[in-house]
Amino acid sequence: MRGTRTGLAILALATIATAGLPAVAQQAPAWAPCPDGFGGKLECAEITVPQDYDVPDGPQIKIAISRLKATSPNKRGVLLLNPGGPGSSGRAMPQAVGGLAPRGVTDQYDLIGFDPRGTGASTPVSCELTPEQQVGTKLIPYPAADGSITENLAYAEQVAKQCATSVDIPHVTTANTARDMDRIRAALGEEKISYFGGSYGSYLGAVYTTLFPDRSDRVVLDAVVDPTDVWRRVWQLWGLANEERFEDFAGWAAARHGTYELGETPEAVRETYFTLVAKLDATPLATSGKPMSGNDLRAETRGSLYGDESFPSLAKLWQAAKLNDPARAAEARQLPDQSQSFPATLWSIACNESDWPHEPKLYQREVDRDRKLYPITGGMPSNVWPCAFWAHQPEQPVEVADRGQPPILLLQNLRDPATPLPGALAMRKSLGDRARLVLADQGGHGTYLTTQNACGSNAATSFLVHGTLPEKDVFCGPETAVPDARVASGPQRDELVRDLRAGQFPF
Repeated sequence: MRGTRTGLAILALATIATAGLPAVAQQAPAWAPCPDGFGGKLECAEITVPQDYDVPDGPQIKIAISRLKATSPNKRGVLLLNPGGPGSSGRAMPQAVGGLAPRGVTDQYDLIGFDPRGTGASTPVSCELTPEQQVGTKLIPYPAADGSITENLAYAEQVAKQCATSVDIPHVTTANTARDMDRIRAALGEEKISYFGGSYGSYLGAVYTTLFPDRSDRVVLDAVVDPTDVWRRVWQLWGLANEERFEDFAGWAAARHGTYELGETPEAVRETYFTLVAKLDATPLATSGKPMSGNDLRAETRGSLYGDESFPSLAKLWQAAKLNDPARAAEARQLPDQSQSFPATLWSIACNESDWPHEPKLYQREVDRDRKLYPITGGMPSNVWPCAFWAHQPEQPVEVADRGQPPILLLQNLRDPATPLPGALAMRKSLGDRARLVLADQGGHGTYLTTQNACGSNAATSFLVHGTLPEKDVFCGPETAVPDARVASGPQRDELVRDLRAGQFPF
């Protein structure tokens, strides 16, 4: 949908959607075992939704969904899940959540995953990228070693032309994905849905409760996006956020200098980082598959800051670069997904919902500024995206506000490298007194289930299971063991956490 959805128009839309509910509700999913790789208990199905909600009887697209049934016959409803992105598949998410969530959650809810429109097994979108165009450091654009963005500009312009040929891309928006979520609700025969979403999924959940407040039940938004300034400003905040989060890794590595030899102090670890990226800028390490450049190491470092469980593999990667060891580097690298739908959906959301600057010189100036202020990310957060050359007129994003939504719980880490604290504070202000913010004094992207912060995690579980919202905002100390976690620690937990994080932002 390409129209403006603010103020009274949002309330009118909800009324229109209600009027069409009986026809939608007849579309019951035909559940069947999911394909191999999804886990034996997970069921899959698909529903159809309008490509364009302005033309509901026009072309239809499919949305792929999944279900992990509640373990108690006395369930209270469904918990719809979204891992983030935007552009990430969510069908496998119930398996990870089901393995990590306390039994009270899995007893009471059917866990429902879905591939948002444009992604995965849903009707996909594509910009027909060549393999060379799918390089992660181009998709999330890093400048050249000298700071030039000439190649980034050419890439962005060319990719925007390729994206312009898709008939589906103009309809890939957060608002339309939220409308798809309501179609899922209706197909499941539920009057209301509860929701757990992280990263971009926090914004998606806030938009859903804004468009459909009477159909929202218990809503948990984790790693919270600023709803007031999407999307370029969201990426630009990565500069400062990664500087702050990097200090967590530097301290961790310094405490293990005897193992990894990356520096005896956090300051020394930081210097090691700049030495390594400079060396790889000059001479990439010839690992199997693809040489590792300085920008590759910058990207791998940024991605590993999402969770402490990635610190050991990141330290091994640095160590391999320091020793010029291609075999070790190849073993430690986390190469990105090569799907067509992820970048196309990412750009669709970012470009369809925001009017980006169109002046190349502005991007170069801001990249130069970021390289000085936030050298860890090398100028990437302010770099040019295809949105600067986007063919479609952006629509006005949904105005997230307190319009009678049900109670909402916000979870946020103090040092989140991808959705930093200002976003959570802005969301808290936008949602008003119906929301509560639980802020944890720790780093990483996401609090619930992915960390062992008892204060934050138990607040989320209590809300989902009992409907208990804190009386006021809560500040939690550093992470401690969660007493009611399904999997307390060890390799099994780490694997499930990695699965859950995989959808947050693969690059």
